[in-house]
Amino acid sequence: MAGHIQDRWYKSEKTADGSLRRVKSDRHGSGMRYRARYIGPDGTEKSKSFRDKEKRLADQWLAQIEADMSRGHYVDPRAGKTTFRQYAERWVKTHTGEINSREAAERRLRLHAYPHIGSRPLGSFKPEHIRVWIADLEATVPAESHRRIIVGTVSAALSAAVDDGLLSKNPCRARTVQLPKPGKPRVTPWTAEQVFGVRAALPQRFRAAVDTAAGCGLRQGEVFGLAVEEIDYEGGWLAVGHQLKRIRGKYVFALPKGGKVRDVPLPKAVATALREHSKAFEPVTVTLPWRTPEGPLVTKQLVFSGGVGKHVRVSHFNDHHWKPALATAGIIPDVEPGERYASAREHGMHALRHFYASVLLDAGESIRALSSYLGHSDPGFTLRTYTHLMPSSEGRTRTAVDGLYLRSAPQDHGPETAQAA
Repeated sequence: MAGHIQDRWYKSEKTADGSLRRVKSDRHGSGMRYRARYIGPDGTEKSKSFRDKEKRLADQWLAQIEADMSRGHYVDPRAGKTTFRQYAERWVKTHTGEINSREAAERRLRLHAYPHIGSRPLGSFKPEHIRVWIADLEATVPAESHRRIIVGTVSAALSAAVDDGLLSKNPCRARTVQLPKPGKPRVTPWTAEQVFGVRAALPQRFRAAVDTAAGCGLRQGEVFGLAVEEIDYEGGWLAVGHQLKRIRGKYVFALPKGGKVRDVPLPKAVATALREHSKAFEPVTVTLPWRTPEGPLVTKQLVFSGGVGKHVRVSHFNDHHWKPALATAGIIPDVEPGERYASAREHGMHALRHFYASVLLDAGESIRALSSYLGHSDPGFTLRTYTHLMPSSEGRTRTAVDGLYLRSAPQDHGPETAQAA
């Protein structure tokens, strides 16, 4: 037994001959009768009180404590009283990774988790509570893919609580909890006509940005953070060492997404476009904090600049240049004067990365090389995202056979000869 049961309605008293006898205590008949006591792994005494006629429950509770300790599943009952919100707020503050990721996690928890499960003590969580919460999310978060991200954030916080000994197991991982499906739509890359249509509709100072994204696969922040010293015209390489990033309304320089510094091939056409751009628009020297708004100042000579000689303000570019260009190219509907363009998430500059991937795969480039050029941490992610764009085995078979016939044609070896063989 992990401890012992104290009967607080009785006490032991010495008799005249030195023996012990059991007598009623001052609290006999009032209050909780039994107190189950044990020493926890931290060396301090823990206890729980039980009413009269509940000694068997006290014994069972102590037996469960002992079993949990032996299996490594013990959770301090007092720690289990910490609410999900109390713990999750501490967890977010120590969440590693990019600041934007941390702030996004805090926002998801604040808007979608705390109002439903924030006040629930960690020790009381059961899979049922998670199932009910996920069902309630459907009313406020229509997109299943977004709901999956929210549930994933809550699950990560609860897994950390398990690691910290505040929870025995993560209820989000119970077999009866059905997580929302990823629901990621299949990527449909733009055609070359669409890419060049958007390019032509943009002001001249931004046209080379399309070439850099569509021809080198850079993200928007990497394009507008591109520095002069990162372009190797002679060697034919472009270094992606940082990005322009917005955090809490302020711009900073930071490592590329996932910290994936990389080199990508610089096609001659893109190099020519960048050279011509630099002649028409002088690179601008910009000093910004590194990684966080409070970080040390870093100076870069940026290839692309805004209209006032500073770095490009991405939100302004998207609203006043990119979306009008999409409308001109017929990709999104135009609007009446004074109205705002509709959200065009699938038609952001990221569409140019998808175009780049489709061009490389169509040319026979390997998934591993493409993953490296795109800055993905896992080639498997690249494969899952773009596998439907890879030439099919049927297509390769037709090409191989057609090539055989074409090579045989000058020797007058047609299909009949191949069939006879």
